[in-house]
Amino acid sequence: MKRLIPSFGLIGLLLLGACGGKKQATEDSAMEMRDSTYTQVIHPGWSRNAVIYEVNLRQFTPEGTVNAFAQHLPRLKELGVDILWMMPINPISEKDRKGKLGSYYAVKNYKEFNPEFGTLDDFKSMVKKAQDMGLKVIIDWVPNHTGRDNAWVTEHPDYYKKDSLGNMVGMYDWTDVYVLDYSNPETRKAMIDAMKFWLTDVGVDGFRCDVAEHVPTDFWNEARPQLQAVRPELFMLAEATVPALQEIAFDMGYNWPMKDLFNEIAATSGQYSFKGENGEVRKFDEKHACDITTFLDKQAAEFPKDTYLMNMITNHDLNSWEGTEFERLGNLTDAFAVLSYTLPGMPLLYTGQETGMNRAFKFFEKDEAPNWEPRNEFFTFYQKLNNLKHTQAALTAGIEGGPVVVYPVSSPDLYVFSRQSPDNASCVITMVNLGKDQINLEFSSDKKPELNEMKDYFTDKDAEMPAALKAGEYYVFVKK
Repeated sequence: MKRLIPSFGLIGLLLLGACGGKKQATEDSAMEMRDSTYTQVIHPGWSRNAVIYEVNLRQFTPEGTVNAFAQHLPRLKELGVDILWMMPINPISEKDRKGKLGSYYAVKNYKEFNPEFGTLDDFKSMVKKAQDMGLKVIIDWVPNHTGRDNAWVTEHPDYYKKDSLGNMVGMYDWTDVYVLDYSNPETRKAMIDAMKFWLTDVGVDGFRCDVAEHVPTDFWNEARPQLQAVRPELFMLAEATVPALQEIAFDMGYNWPMKDLFNEIAATSGQYSFKGENGEVRKFDEKHACDITTFLDKQAAEFPKDTYLMNMITNHDLNSWEGTEFERLGNLTDAFAVLSYTLPGMPLLYTGQETGMNRAFKFFEKDEAPNWEPRNEFFTFYQKLNNLKHTQAALTAGIEGGPVVVYPVSSPDLYVFSRQSPDNASCVITMVNLGKDQINLEFSSDKKPELNEMKDYFTDKDAEMPAALKAGEYYVFVKK
C-alpha cells in the first residue's frame, strides 16, 4: 500500500491527516525550535501572505513616466498585489548603449532618477502614495556592474575589475557594462551608501538585487544589517537561487528551477512552442507533475528553513527572451499559475500578465503599453488568486504556512496536494492536470483529500470530488 507523502517544500513541520485532526506547532513554538538550519533573516510581517508585482515602467503606459504609472495604483490595489518591484529607475548609460534607449541594467548614476521617467520628486510622491494605500515599493538594484559612463568609471576606476592589461571588463554579451570589484573595501562602502540613499531619502521598502550571486555573499552579509539599521522592515529579493544568500542577507530568492520544471512538464505535454534565435523549439528532459514532489523535497534540504522563494510563470527576462507564458506553458498556463500561488513561496505577477498579454516587450526600445481596460477574465482570475493568498493562512510563506501533503494518484500527470495552517483554521486543497489528455482521478492509496466542509474556491459551491480532470484543468478547495 502506498503511503501519504508529506512534502515539506521550505517548511519543516509535519501535517498529520488531511485538513483536520491533530494541530501543528504554533508560531511561537516553531520560533523556539530555531537553530543554525534556519535563516537569520527576520521577515517583515507584511511579507508572509504578499504578492509581488513587477513594474516595467518604460512600457507600462504610453507616456512611460512615473506620474502616468501612479494613476494605476488604485487598479493595482484592487487587483490585490502588495509589493511593487520597480525595474531599475536610475539613469541609463549612453556609452555602448544597446538599442535606442539602452538597458535598464546599465546604471549611469546610483543616486539619481532616470529623467526619462520624470523627476526624483515625482518618484518620491509615487512611493508615498503607494505606501499610503498599503502597498510596499522595492527598487531593482544593479550591484554587479555599472554602465560604461558611470561616474565611478573616471572618478573611482579602482572600484572595477581589470583584465591582465588593466582594462575594465564586462561579462557575457553585456557589452554596455563594466564589472565592479568587491575585493576593494571602498567599492563596498560606496555601494552600501548608495543603497542607503534610497531607503532614507526616498523611503523605499527594499531591493530586488540583480544577478546577486555574482556579488560576494559576504558583501551581502555585511550590507544587510547596515541597511536594516535605517529601514527595520527591510525586504530583500535576490535574483538568484543560492541557499547561502538566504542564510543572512535575503528574505527571498528566485525560484528559477521551478520555472525550468514547469517548462519541462509543459514540453513533455506538448505545450512548449517558443522558438529560439535559431528558429527551433528547445528540447527538454521528460518531466511530469509527480516530479514536483522530488523537487520540493530537494529544495527543503538545501535552503534555510523559513526562507522564501519567488514562484513565477513569467517576468521581464522570460517575457523578452524566453517566450511568453502562453508560448512556454500553452493550455497549462492557468494551472501553473495556480501552482505558483498554492505551492510554498511568494507569487509574482509581471506587467501585463493580469491582462493576458500574449506578446514580448521590446527590451531596449519603447513599446506599446498593455490594454489595461476593459478588465477581462485574466484580471478576475489573478484578483481571485491574490485574495486566496491573502485569506488562507495555509498559504503563508515560511514556517508559518502549511507543509505540502501530496496524495498519490494513478497518473504521473495529476498533482493533488493539501496545505493546512498550524491552527487548522485554514486548509487549501489543489488539484491540477498537467498532462495532454483528460485523466480519471484515481487515488492509489487509502488516503485521499477530505472534502467535507470544503467549497470550490472559484465557484463558491460545495466541494465535490471530480471524476476526471481535463488537460490543464484545476481545482482549488478551501474551508467553508
